[in-house]
Amino acid sequence: MNDSVIQYGPKGNTKEIENIITHIFNNNDGISNPEFKPTPICIWGTHGLGKTEMVKDYANSRGWQFEYIAPAQFEEMGDLHGMPSIEAYSEGNKTIFNPPDWVPTTEGPGILLIDDINRADDRILRGCMQLLQNYELSSWKLPAKWQIVVTANPEGADYSVTPMDDAMLTRMIHTTLVFNHKIWAQWAYNVGVDKRGISFVLTYPELINTGRTTPRSLTQFFQLITNIKDLKENRELVFSLALSTLDEVTSSSFINFINDDLQILIEPEEILNSTNFKDIYNRLKILSMDKDGEKRTDRLSTITSRLFILLTSSKYHVEKIHSKNLIQFFLLDFIPKDLIMSLYMDLLKSSNNDIKEMLRDKKLASLLINSM
Repeated sequence: MNDSVIQYGPKGNTKEIENIITHIFNNNDGISNPEFKPTPICIWGTHGLGKTEMVKDYANSRGWQFEYIAPAQFEEMGDLHGMPSIEAYSEGNKTIFNPPDWVPTTEGPGILLIDDINRADDRILRGCMQLLQNYELSSWKLPAKWQIVVTANPEGADYSVTPMDDAMLTRMIHTTLVFNHKIWAQWAYNVGVDKRGISFVLTYPELINTGRTTPRSLTQFFQLITNIKDLKENRELVFSLALSTLDEVTSSSFINFINDDLQILIEPEEILNSTNFKDIYNRLKILSMDKDGEKRTDRLSTITSRLFILLTSSKYHVEKIHSKNLIQFFLLDFIPKDLIMSLYMDLLKSSNNDIKEMLRDKKLASLLINSM
């Protein structure tokens, strides 16, 4: 991304942004003075990163209520403020605004997501300022224990956005979401994205988040090829489907990925469940070299990453044989030591104590010490 692109706040991946959100929400819950209102969070990021889904998943995983609005779709101020009506009071008639349908009516906890706020026109954008400042608009207010999260696209890029001035920017806390291929792969594995697609992203992470190739468009493409069992045999169709969702460079790279047979890399489940590790050794040994005898670190890196994703998945359950096979994988003499060390350190950070127990092995400890 060029230097003229404007985003705000610290950059972080999905997990890092969620940690920031959790801290801010916990801090907001601790505000007892009614004069102080929680400060909304604005998450910046390019299109297709999954900002909206991240916030929605955050609310759902906690059992919170969730409401969504896209101000860019508002045509009239009434879509934001609500429609006026006349109410009779003892001192006379008074005009009030009835809350729009999207305004929550029950106490939280809940998240109101204002999506792509800077794609709204300036009139609607200025109308949001009171909501961001006071959690209310005109004659209505958000119920207690509701939080506001905003998403925005970068300014200065090829986006049709309305610049936000300092008066609006200072009404929010800012952070910027960036793509992390390993975290995306963890999510993709858990939701059932085609495993061949996951291997592709892990092999070519540098291709992601260009104009047309984003995590969102890649997921769309992988859904299109899920029922194609033999990708190599159907390359022409696969290439057409790729071009329908991705840029040409990524589409061509996926065809090369197919031609190189990377989509049929050994599955991590096969490694862990093997009752004949010699067969696993031989298959991995073949995959570690190309036909000219050159080392294929990219293949080994993808296999290692996928093994990590399986072991740290919420779906994973430790079996007795897994520990022995995992240690044998660590001890393979043709896998670069930096990949082994990286996998070990990543697994060591796991909150799953069973995973940490699997790593207790004298030979592995000796190997890691000698690698340092």
